[in-house]
This record gives sequence, structure tokens and C-alpha cells, in this order.
Amino acid sequence: MGKILVGGEVCLKGEIPVQGSKNAALPIMAGAILHRGYTVLHNCPRISDVYNMEQMLKDFGAGTRWEGHTLILDCSQICGTAVEEGLCGRMRSSVMLMGSMLGRCGRVQIGYPGGCVIGKRPIDYHLKLFADMGAAIERKGRQLVLSCKELKGVRHRFPRPSVGATENGILAAVYAREPVILENCAREPEIRHLCAFLRCMGADIEGDGTGSICIAGNSRLHDGEYTIPADRIAAGTLVLSGAVTRGQVSLVGAPREELDELLKVYEKMGGQFSWNGGTLLTDSRRVRNNVGEVTTAVHPGFPTDLQSPLMAVCCTLEGVSRIRETIFEDRFRVAGQLSRMGARIRIMDNEAMVEGPVRLTGCAVRAQDLRGGAALVVAGLAARGQTVVECQEYIERGYESFYEEINLLGGRIVKIDSKT
Repeated sequence: MGKILVGGEVCLKGEIPVQGSKNAALPIMAGAILHRGYTVLHNCPRISDVYNMEQMLKDFGAGTRWEGHTLILDCSQICGTAVEEGLCGRMRSSVMLMGSMLGRCGRVQIGYPGGCVIGKRPIDYHLKLFADMGAAIERKGRQLVLSCKELKGVRHRFPRPSVGATENGILAAVYAREPVILENCAREPEIRHLCAFLRCMGADIEGDGTGSICIAGNSRLHDGEYTIPADRIAAGTLVLSGAVTRGQVSLVGAPREELDELLKVYEKMGGQFSWNGGTLLTDSRRVRNNVGEVTTAVHPGFPTDLQSPLMAVCCTLEGVSRIRETIFEDRFRVAGQLSRMGARIRIMDNEAMVEGPVRLTGCAVRAQDLRGGAALVVAGLAARGQTVVECQEYIERGYESFYEEINLLGGRIVKIDSKT
């Protein structure tokens, strides 16, 4: 495992473009399998999770080629149906291949998905839907084998909104025999992006962005191009990096309609912002106020993926900030690492009380998940001295050029490879 050295007591200032969205790119790449031909994805982030998904597609028989940030996929010759278990264990989004491979090939053998340990994250909702659509499900040790002659149309209601299960259902339904109606769906922007991608390839889908999505089935897909949208979580992390350093950060291409809840919290701190075309300009020189109470929620609520970086900023604010986590039961793991830096954080059930301001001090800390790792970098930017963040590989699962971007804004981050 590698590590990064984060120099503290900096003030970030400057302009940075926002990377393509990880959470949009991965299900869209899985969706490319449905088409027996070419798919061109522009603005695709070059991150480890995307590379892992690319490798899975190649294992199935897909051809792949990069041209800068454009990923060209040739899925005309899919011949395999098994996902290598080691790859499944590295990322949660491997689960998306169940829906697309059932639709394309009628069979998939896949290990239980891995990724960050931030909660139980079961796949029961996915499997119940596939069973309702006519798939047989067999468990072979650590592997699942799903098969069907033909997926049938159903009206299926999820017990609670699930982003992954909604996306998987959409992917599986594209080639279903009859229409599929999914109810109590998640409404995250990435679901709208997936549906927009599939529509540009010829699928008939209505209702995305609402709780009820109808997929006509029996689709005839064709070659297509799609531009991956900007990453709302990467943009939010940069906003919070500016806030913790009391800097002035401008984000080119920020997804305006997807940052509303974050910017409401940012204003509570004393942050100021404006829009100039597609650029978000933030000014954190007056940031000092606690945020009161922030509760994570499914979209359009405050995103759970920004909860950890927000906690790091709250350590530097006056008074007590309360953060309630309602999505993942183990999202507060980073609190222990922040406490090593001097943070005063009390955890009671699903609520964290962050008392500030404190003078954070750099020390050796360990990233335990993607967003928690980013939070440690955010904290390190404000800390006295140097912070050493171990296991930086977690961070690189979702951020393409985070360290370089911070350095361009005036930060001091050095990456030390594990071989060094």
C-alpha cells in the first residue's frame, strides 16, 4: 500500500475543471454490454474503478481502447459470462454486470461485490427483482450464478429506494419480453444519466428522475456516443477542500443542479458562491460557523458520499455540528482517524457531534474507504505540520487527479508509491 504526504496550513486558490463522474461511468460501462457493437464514452474518468470495470468487460470478450479521456468499447463479440472473483472483490459496481449480462447473454457467474466497507450493503433487492423477472439464482460458495432463457416483464416495487438495484433493474429490463415497471426507485442523478445513455442507444425508457420508471423492453440498440457528466462528489470534495483552508476555489464544469444541498450547507458555514456560466466560484474566507444539523439522505438530500469530507471541515468550525447518517451504518469510521489529529468527535448511534474549532495536527492516519480517505486529505490541508495518509489506493478508486488538483490550487501533496 502506498501513502501520501499532505502539507498543512495552506490556502487553496485557483481554478480547476471537474472530472467525469465515477458513479455515472460504471453503470454506463456495464450497459455497453447490451449492445452488439460500438459505444464511445467521452469524459470518462481514468480511475482504478473504471480500469477494473474495463478489465471485466475485456474478460467477457469486449475490445477497449482509450483516446485521452474517451473510452471506445466494442462489445460485438461477448463470449464469456464469468467475472473473475478477484476483480469483484475490489469494487461494489461489479454488481451492475448482473443485469446487463442477464439481458445480453441470459447467464452470469459473479462473486459477491466488494469495495469500501461502509455498511452491510446487501444485494437482496437485486436478486429479488431478477427472480421476479424469471431468473434462476444458484449460490456456489462465494459465487452467484444467475440464468434465464428470457427475462419477463414485471411490475416490481423496491422495499426502499436503492441506487444499485434501480440501475440493475433498468439494465436487465432493456431486453425483457414485456415492459418492466420499477416502483419506489432511487432518484439519484446517476440513474438519469444511465437512462439518457440507454435512450441514445435506442432504448425506450420513461420516468427516470421519479419514483416510477418504465422500460419498454425488446429494445433494438445501435452504436452511440455519450459524454459522462461531471462528478458531483468530486466537485463537492473540492468545495470542502476550499472551505477547510478558507480559500477561493473555482470549479469549471461543475454540475449546477446536483450541488444544491451541499451549497446550502456551505452557506451555513459562511461560504459564499456564485455561478459564471458553467463555472462555480466559491469564496471561503468567511467560513467559521457550525452547520447545525445535517442529515444524509437519498437524492435530493445531502449525499452520504460527502459526509466524511464535511466532518473534516466541521472540526475547524465554531461550536457543535451534528451529522446524522441515514444511508450506511458504518460511515463514521473516519472519526477515529480524525481524532488522532486532534478532532473532538462523539458518536452516538447514527449521529456524530463534532465540536470545534480545534487545531488539527498532522500525524500518520489510514484511509479505510474512498470518501473517508478524501476526508483525511481535507483535514490534512488545514492541519499543523504534515499528515501521512496511508492506503491512498482507496482514494484513487474515485478521484482521478485529486492530489495534482490540490497542488495546482496551492496545496503541498506528495505521493509515495508502495515500492519506494
